Amino acid sequence: MFAPETLDQITRRFGYLEARLMEGAASSEIAELTRDYAELKPVVAQIEAWREAMAQREDARAMLGDPEMRALAEEELARLEAELPALEQALRLALLPKDAADARPALIELRPGTGGEEASLFAADLMRMYQLYAEGRGWQVQVISLSQTELGGLREAVLRIAGEGVFARLKFESGVHRVQRVPVTESGGRIHTSAATVAVLPEAGEVEIDIPAQDIRIDTMRASGAGGQHVNTTDSAVRITHLPTGIVVTSSEKSQHQNRRLALDVLRAKLYDMERQRAADARAEDRRAQVGSGDRSERIRTYNFPQGRMTDHRINLTLYRLDSVMQGDLDEVIDALISADQAERLAALDA
Repeated sequence: MFAPETLDQITRRFGYLEARLMEGAASSEIAELTRDYAELKPVVAQIEAWREAMAQREDARAMLGDPEMRALAEEELARLEAELPALEQALRLALLPKDAADARPALIELRPGTGGEEASLFAADLMRMYQLYAEGRGWQVQVISLSQTELGGLREAVLRIAGEGVFARLKFESGVHRVQRVPVTESGGRIHTSAATVAVLPEAGEVEIDIPAQDIRIDTMRASGAGGQHVNTTDSAVRITHLPTGIVVTSSEKSQHQNRRLALDVLRAKLYDMERQRAADARAEDRRAQVGSGDRSERIRTYNFPQGRMTDHRINLTLYRLDSVMQGDLDEVIDALISADQAERLAALDA
């Protein structure tokens, strides 16, 4: 089932990393060595658990020929045969190719879709939901860009979220989120359907995405927001246009220098995501023909307030606790999405 040479290669690599860290690696190497060590540690733990169970099974089988040990051996074999399928599945999951972006911070862009002011208010609710989820996991949240309506809805917002495994858990949130509820602006009590779009991008490093100075145009402008925010400030907001692609990003913190850096970070993330998407499209064109395009414009989730339910359409999961979901209790749906992705990738390997 598992190629011995592959497992040996992984354990040897882990042993090398452990030795280098123990003996004191150069400061320039420590970050990379530590990252690789942390990534391989759970994989090696699964390899060792599976190997130990396999060795115990062989020992038990060898005892079957001894009349005095036969009963004990049969009992031990029954236990091991029951445990091995779960150990094998755990090892298969551990050996799945990792998404190189999984450990990166994430940038979340939120915008209203169809539905006017109600869509803007719903986008603001989603932003708060993600902020609460991130805070509950001990992640750091930074608002890079925020433009609000007079009623407190969103025209656009960009969040940066940093912490352990951020992109791995948030990447399935990209898509169209639909809401069904009675808007605060509705006097007749009718249920409206509106939507907001969410895009989750992995943050890219400067080394990975180099942006030549001639490829961008940087404009400064007066920051503005709902209710006359920042009216008396200087021209500190920054807008960067990437000329080859037409991508436009903004940042509206108080410091123009900080805005320039943050806007460039967002631009790098967008260009990095474009490269990832291009590579994924090239690898999976035949698969998309079978399971759908996966395009971000497709509706992924519905939040039905009158019924108190949230339904994720990709995995047919419905939770009847919408209040807690909107308070950032997202682990159940995110865990289910991760499990579905793992099952799909395992099936692709077995095909």
